Amino acid sequence: MAIILRLDRMLADRKMQQNDLAEKVGISVVNLSNIKTGKVKAIRFSTLDAICRELKCQPGDILEYQAE
Repeated sequence: MAIILRLDRMLADRKMQQNDLAEKVGISVVNLSNIKTGKVKAIRFSTLDAICRELKCQPGDILEYQAE
């Protein structure tokens, strides 16, 4: 996939645990883990909005495009 998810980097930068973010965003730890590891094919804008709100970042800080 050409879209790389950098959620792990943002969590580390913000010194936040995955469990804490999942609770604040209102999704399961398993779903957040799947997003973090790139095992998802899609992400809802409402979920992306909540993640960005909690991490105080822009979507471009989490999503990165790499040509294959």
